[in-house]
Amino acid sequence: MSKRQRRGGPMTAAGLISFYEEYEGAVRVSPTTVVLLASLFTLVVVVAHIVG
Repeated sequence: MSKRQRRGGPMTAAGLISFYEEYEGAVRVSPTTVVLLASLFTLVVVVAHIVG
């Protein structure tokens, strides 16, 4: 292989880049929101076990 052909990187890297470019329009949720929702869910489950 010549040096020109090796510069492109592995084929899997090119596939991952195009995969992420396809989903740029997806709904974005901040990490803080995820933690708060998980905490709220945990609290609801604990209360349900205590009450029920």
